[in-house]
Amino acid sequence: MPKNTSIKSVLIIGSGPIVIGQACEFDYSGSQAARSLREEGIEVVLINSNPATIMTDPISADHVYLLPLEKKYIVEILEKHKAMGRPIDAVLPTMGGQTALNLAIDCDKAGIWKKYEVDIIGVDIKAIETTEDREKFRLKMLELGVNVCQGRTARSFLEGKEIAQEIGFPLVIRPSFTLGGTGGGFVEKEEDFDKALNYGLHASPVHEVLVEQSVMGWKEYELELLRDSKGNFIIICSIENFDPMGVHTGDSITVAPAMTLPDTLYQQMRDLSIKMMNGIGKFAGGCNVQFSVNPADDKIIAIEINPRVSRSSALASKATGYPIAKIAAKMAIGYDLDELINPITGSTSAFFEPSIDYVIVKVPRWNFDKFKGADRSLGLQMKSVGEAMGIGRNFQEALQKACQSLEIRRNGLGADGRELRDQEAIKHSLAHPSWDRLFHIYDAFKIGLSFKTIQNLTKIDAWFLKQIEELIELEHQIEKFDLEDLPKDLLLTAKQKGYADRQIAHLLGTKESKVYDRRKALGINRVYKCVDTCAAEFEAKTPYYYSTFNTSQEFPDNESVVSDRKKVVVLGSGPNRIGQGIEFDYSCVHGVLAAKEAGYETIMINCNPETVSTDPDISDKLYFEPVFWEHVFDIIEHEKPEGVIVQLGGQTALKMAEKLEKYGVKIIGTDFHSLDWAEDRGRFSSLLEELGIPYPKFGTVRTSDAAVELSRTLGFPLLVRPSYVLGGQSMKIVINEKELEQHVVKILHDIPDNNILLDHFLEGALEAEADAICDGEDAYIIGVMEHIEPAGIHSGDSHAALPPFDLTADEIRQIEEHTRKIALAMNVKGLINVQFAVKDGVVYVIEANPRASRTVPFICKAYQEPYVNYATKLMLGDKKVKDFDFKPVKNGWAIKIPVFSFNKFPNVNKELGPEMKSTGEAIYFIKDLEDEFFQKIYGERNLYLSR
Repeated sequence: MPKNTSIKSVLIIGSGPIVIGQACEFDYSGSQAARSLREEGIEVVLINSNPATIMTDPISADHVYLLPLEKKYIVEILEKHKAMGRPIDAVLPTMGGQTALNLAIDCDKAGIWKKYEVDIIGVDIKAIETTEDREKFRLKMLELGVNVCQGRTARSFLEGKEIAQEIGFPLVIRPSFTLGGTGGGFVEKEEDFDKALNYGLHASPVHEVLVEQSVMGWKEYELELLRDSKGNFIIICSIENFDPMGVHTGDSITVAPAMTLPDTLYQQMRDLSIKMMNGIGKFAGGCNVQFSVNPADDKIIAIEINPRVSRSSALASKATGYPIAKIAAKMAIGYDLDELINPITGSTSAFFEPSIDYVIVKVPRWNFDKFKGADRSLGLQMKSVGEAMGIGRNFQEALQKACQSLEIRRNGLGADGRELRDQEAIKHSLAHPSWDRLFHIYDAFKIGLSFKTIQNLTKIDAWFLKQIEELIELEHQIEKFDLEDLPKDLLLTAKQKGYADRQIAHLLGTKESKVYDRRKALGINRVYKCVDTCAAEFEAKTPYYYSTFNTSQEFPDNESVVSDRKKVVVLGSGPNRIGQGIEFDYSCVHGVLAAKEAGYETIMINCNPETVSTDPDISDKLYFEPVFWEHVFDIIEHEKPEGVIVQLGGQTALKMAEKLEKYGVKIIGTDFHSLDWAEDRGRFSSLLEELGIPYPKFGTVRTSDAAVELSRTLGFPLLVRPSYVLGGQSMKIVINEKELEQHVVKILHDIPDNNILLDHFLEGALEAEADAICDGEDAYIIGVMEHIEPAGIHSGDSHAALPPFDLTADEIRQIEEHTRKIALAMNVKGLINVQFAVKDGVVYVIEANPRASRTVPFICKAYQEPYVNYATKLMLGDKKVKDFDFKPVKNGWAIKIPVFSFNKFPNVNKELGPEMKSTGEAIYFIKDLEDEFFQKIYGERNLYLSR
């Protein structure tokens, strides 16, 4: 069926702020869908309240509404477009996760779509209701002849108790209409049931839960599929969970394609998923189906089906190179699969099933250290905040690369001296999955626990465990040699299994640089392979690469051909975590686009499968690789760029600056010495002193004794923190010597050999921050924000008003003057963020960060100007500040609203202090300070302040 020409404009509903369970995968799918529809000449209207995303940027849609995701604002938009004489014809609700779907259903029930003659495309509301309502799903599956867990839905406490009695324990509780497994859980014993049932009933917006038999320990698989209006189906890829049933799929290590799935079972799953998708409705679009398999008898049961793009479809897109959201959006407006072209090859049909000749491993990233007292065990409720993906020629290589991408101070799966050796602690970890169980499986083999014990405790498939055991065997072989007499084939094998030079150096008791030199001398070099969706059967037009080590007989050629154009590398920000989120991805994407405009070939290095920066359409070349020194340096050696942009990818990219400087690689924009200036508190304070800028009294120490000594000079309260961290990691306000000593000891344990900064804390001060762009000679302040909460709460957790709401004209003048002076004195070329404490009319500088900050996208959206684009052109020397015609749109105030995911950690108090805890943010515009919302947050500004 060709395109539906009656659809002239489409409303896309976004997913709102980033929360645990719904992250930036919807920024990726929403942005891709918007671009796909605009290619067809369709006017795209977008509603989303998240200012940190590319999706809410003018480059994504014709009309962007940064409004709360509520019915009244949908009506407001529909009315406005009707009055403009360009009414909205259709709504696409499948690109914004559960938030968008729930809002679309609410609008449907309220008759809004019908009243404004808006078609719902890309999904069937009845299908959503069938899949989200656990009882309807269960009954529909039974009707289709698809096995499901034994169980029923309870709409009351009493009914839940009756069902539990019928089935017996262990049980699972799954609330209806929730995301990321919220409110769900396993109940092993009868005495724990009442509390779990109560919690589940309250977590469900419709107060109903499915009570069903537990399939804990069974194997878990997912299929990602697309169907068009003719009923054509394709399976994009199979995904296997390394962790068995019992751990939410968002918290599981996942592998694509499925490694331990026999073809007979795969064909059965394929038939079942097609039957399931046909059974719930006849819509065209994407779908994710989850199955569980009993390892004892291969019985397959259906767990759930999601008739929309999901976290898994972002992963499947990046794993295969098949742009699911782009194709799903085109099918939503009428196209069939056989009428569309595969954008990766540019020549073959989109009606094909990708085939991949490599392995993908996704490992989640957690932030439990931010939630003191949190239950760290993994279960049905998702708790991870991000994920990293590794691509390799085999499972072991992909697994090591994913571990190198996590940024948890590990060099891979192991071989870094950080193993756990306590047998009882290891056994406990294997039986009770938490974020580090993967590393403890490695440790278990290393200390000699038997294969059988490890499998019994973890229930992980023997094939995966064997792969890890093989790594330990390889390490034992390597350790028998010195670097000089290590055989070439053994070194090559280690590299092919994903070992970093650093890990090999650890095993041989030598330096990383020496291993690098040795492998270069032996001709063991990385080669780059293309992600092409068709296992090299057709030529790919999209340059999307991963690295591996091949023997010359097997794959002699390097598929990444280096051009003779001037080129620039942009370092991405790796997996999302608290303190470093999607706002840095936004900056990286704009950096890439600006460098393209300035005539550079752009090269992106990143390993986050959820983001827009790793969409192969964005940069001229994408290397899906860990942002880990060895990988980055090899790409630089291969591509020989003019330089590297480090100030857009948060702390991840910034941490590379020193090594880049040492190896003679040019840093584009602000140089390493200026970047380091801001981190070196002593040098920075000397600079402030020279400039006549006030700052809180401070000192630097390396021991707890020195800290106590210094505290007697500085006076309490003190702000204590390690240097070189992001998101206020390990920051704390202490009020006496005992607390000071305890916290310094803790920092030295967590981050050894680090300078510890002690600042006199200005109690009762107001906090403000400014962002600016600078070319080394001239600086322009893009925005000054005042925090609504007092000093002491991390800037990422504060509500911030743009412009300030009660600072005096003189205080604002001081802020702007200090910012300009610092930017110019530090020779900033690009972006800088400066944070201030304001007390008794004096503006003190707390810190300066010469890089993109969390607030830059917020200011860009509020003032409707592309500041990251401008900053990148300043970094490249392509433009000067005076070349830009600044015209910020200033009406009323924009408020940055922090959003938290405390509901995932019910035992944790919502206490806010100098360490950041929010997972995302929203933007809200007010006309005046009498606004009800502003008055409420201003009234609660001291409520959560803790130390």
